Amino acid sequence: MAFRFYIILLIFSFGTCFSQSQKSNQGLDGIKTNPNVIQTQNDSLLIQKVEDDIIAADFDQKWLEELYSNTLYDTIYNSVSDLSFEEVEYPELSTELLKTRLADLSSKTPFNVEYNPGLESVIKSYLKNRRETLQKLINLSAFYFPMFERALDKNDLPLEIKYLAIVESALKPRAKSRVGATGLWQFMYSTGKMYGLDVSSYVDERSDPIKSTEAAAQYLSKLYEIFGDWDLALAAYNSGPGNVTKAIRRSGGYQNYWNIRHNLPRETAGYLPAFLATMYIFEYAEEHGFTKPRPEVALFETDTIRVKQMITLDQISEATGVEMEELQFLNPSYKLDIIPFVKGENYALRLPKTVMGDFVTNEDHIYDFAKAEFAKREKPMPQFFESDTKTTHRVRSGEFLGIIARKYGVRVSDIKKWNGLRSNNLKIGQRLTIYPRNSGAPSSSSIGKTAATKSVSGSSTTYTVRSGDSLWSISQKFPGVSVQNIKDWNGISGSNLKPGMKLKVSKS
Repeated sequence: MAFRFYIILLIFSFGTCFSQSQKSNQGLDGIKTNPNVIQTQNDSLLIQKVEDDIIAADFDQKWLEELYSNTLYDTIYNSVSDLSFEEVEYPELSTELLKTRLADLSSKTPFNVEYNPGLESVIKSYLKNRRETLQKLINLSAFYFPMFERALDKNDLPLEIKYLAIVESALKPRAKSRVGATGLWQFMYSTGKMYGLDVSSYVDERSDPIKSTEAAAQYLSKLYEIFGDWDLALAAYNSGPGNVTKAIRRSGGYQNYWNIRHNLPRETAGYLPAFLATMYIFEYAEEHGFTKPRPEVALFETDTIRVKQMITLDQISEATGVEMEELQFLNPSYKLDIIPFVKGENYALRLPKTVMGDFVTNEDHIYDFAKAEFAKREKPMPQFFESDTKTTHRVRSGEFLGIIARKYGVRVSDIKKWNGLRSNNLKIGQRLTIYPRNSGAPSSSSIGKTAATKSVSGSSTTYTVRSGDSLWSISQKFPGVSVQNIKDWNGISGSNLKPGMKLKVSKS
């Protein structure tokens, strides 16, 4: 089923009028237009209608049906629990039960998972004090672990190494330590370069989940080749091989991690216990009351495409309807939310498969839009504005950065920079400094979405979601209603719908 949606994007204004014959063949500034997709009106360039190729979309649908009927998909999703997490008291983990479970775990992995009081203390501390954090990590792991396991298997490494990324970064691809280690696997600049991770003003591949995982697998493989022991390899990964060899010398030649632990740097001394505790809790998650939910985005439900010219994530968001926050999650290596085009480099965009066909079918027009908008903005980007135009916005219930950015015609990345925000999380009542567009006219990100911000007023109805419905198909049932209208009226941030869900829709 072809996924269709309507987007009206104001790209730029200009002072010189073209002749009627010129308008029939090209848009503004010589940009070629397709009358069915891009039209000029009132000296503006509009994306009138974007839709996927019907035949290609039909092929995609057949492939997805084959994928979802696969037993692997059933294994991943059909047996999972609900996403909710409830505070429940569980019986104290006995020492004897822990010893039994650790012995069972040790038989399945090359790591030395042996009981000791220190490890027991770490495990019980995590279970008591970090339940909510651990549940969030279990949720996130459903997206990241498949890509970790693929790289580890490719390099013949123990699959349990996937738990190392939790200890290193708490599965935050843009995590940065006080000494500059960055990404899921916390590579220092020099080590990342050594293993092929590009770092530039626009891109930091240490934050690229797939590329950094491959680099980590190669680095760990080399460390194991040196030390011949996985515990020591992990210690060397954390503190450097030199600190491990010093600890071996100072301990009198011992080569068991637990025998040299007291000679390792303080952080590394707690590193392996944290790794083993994490491994235990994830392997026995259900026994301790944690759930294994379906991820909001699964890796195999996304795809990548090589970009052909510079484009920003919020331009992509405007063209595809994918929320900015989701694009940032899927493309964390682009530091300024800008995907550059550099000769000789292969920079890729990751999108949900549900919109990949729309992007590919219309990419020339989307790039035309991006090119014109870049010309309008006058680089460098992102833009900053005069201080005398700033305003203060107080965050209200239900608001997120994407909504606030559209309201003022600015970009999410701008708001984060102006307010020193490291994440997209906001608190009700939080005050944000905003520099609205001061050109005297709304920006392209706000035009075409003005109608989307209105409240449900006048005559309204309740629509019950049926199997196979999408936000776009529902919007087509109500004249004058857009996808963004429905999302704003119902407080929906993503695009996932469940059969039986009730949606408010205005008829006016």
